[in-house]
Amino acid sequence: MGISMREIIFQIGGGILGDKKFKAVQIGGPSGGCLPEDKLDLSVDYESLTSAGAIMGSGGLVVMDESTCMVDVAKFFLDFTRAESCGKCTPCREGTQRMREMLQNFCDGKGTLEDLEKLEILAQTIKDTALCGLGQTAPNPVLTTLRYFRDEYEAHIVDKKCPAGVCQALLTYYIDPDLCRGCTACARVCPAGAISGEVKKAHTINPDKCIKCGACKDTCRFNAIILK
Repeated sequence: MGISMREIIFQIGGGILGDKKFKAVQIGGPSGGCLPEDKLDLSVDYESLTSAGAIMGSGGLVVMDESTCMVDVAKFFLDFTRAESCGKCTPCREGTQRMREMLQNFCDGKGTLEDLEKLEILAQTIKDTALCGLGQTAPNPVLTTLRYFRDEYEAHIVDKKCPAGVCQALLTYYIDPDLCRGCTACARVCPAGAISGEVKKAHTINPDKCIKCGACKDTCRFNAIILK
């Protein structure tokens, strides 16, 4: 108690695996808030964390790097609280389900800026009106990611892009002709038949057929398949 999260993560914990850039830390369990880098010097105590939108909760830390999508993270933690809801009160029972659906729409590139405002209002309403601690804290991952990482939500909505390259529906697979050796390995593993090309010549991916499964990228030995 009283130690900073920066000290816990970078001194005691050894920093980010693979020397990747720090992005966020989620503290307090599935109902905890996700805090950005400028909150790392907050001391781990009830008052400091509550003021930032997080909670002490279970005291656990989940550290995320630049490869993490904060919209997807909010959806991930909401899956847990939605499943744990006892169903007694409407705000938690129905509200967490509606929030989960809205987050899925954002990840699929189907949400609107109006939906973003509705999500924030809904999350705050659930926090204020749910009967127990689970329902009252379930919106924390949503509210804190909206508060500190709103630009990522807007990128999903306006640009139809996932900045972290996580949300499959918003990704486009592309073969770099300068790196492709025409080995045909990607075409052979593609379940949708979306890749074409001659042996020893650069291949191409038909975006209309591509189901974005990632099999081609996992197979390519030349790092020629790029996500955009």
